[in-house]
Amino acid sequence: MAGLLNAIELSAKGLSIQRAKMNTVAKNIANAETTSTPEGGPYKRERVLVKEEKVQGSFSSHLKRAGLALSRTNPEHINTRDLKIRESTEFSNVDMKVVDDSESGYKLVYDPSHPDADEEGYVKYPDIEIVNEMVDMMSASRAYEANTVAISAAKKMAEQSLDI
Repeated sequence: MAGLLNAIELSAKGLSIQRAKMNTVAKNIANAETTSTPEGGPYKRERVLVKEEKVQGSFSSHLKRAGLALSRTNPEHINTRDLKIRESTEFSNVDMKVVDDSESGYKLVYDPSHPDADEEGYVKYPDIEIVNEMVDMMSASRAYEANTVAISAAKKMAEQSLDI
């Protein structure tokens, strides 16, 4: 059962990451023509960085850290004291953060009538390609759907195991 819960937890983490990606893409599209920010200069494109973290420890230590305790509700259930559980296991966790895309620059557009134009008449626009943002949005949407399918499959497996 712990494997199913771990799978659901990882898929839930994937859902939150894909939601963050969708929010970031929406923010980039909304600010595609923002030439002036409170920090100064044009808007900088943002993106979500995702990385895997390895967590070492025993299953019981992870339960204690999560503030959960296992208890036997029926005396006819299997006594877990007789079961040998691997002491040290490696769990995988996923972490993310939203960062400014340092590689993206800006586009110079000649528009002397714009209020943010420089003395030569050029305006700095964010270097955001709407087509690329739409591709990122579709990718995040598909990954979100895949995570919901994985959660549904894990729930169905848990339900079917209770019927045995």
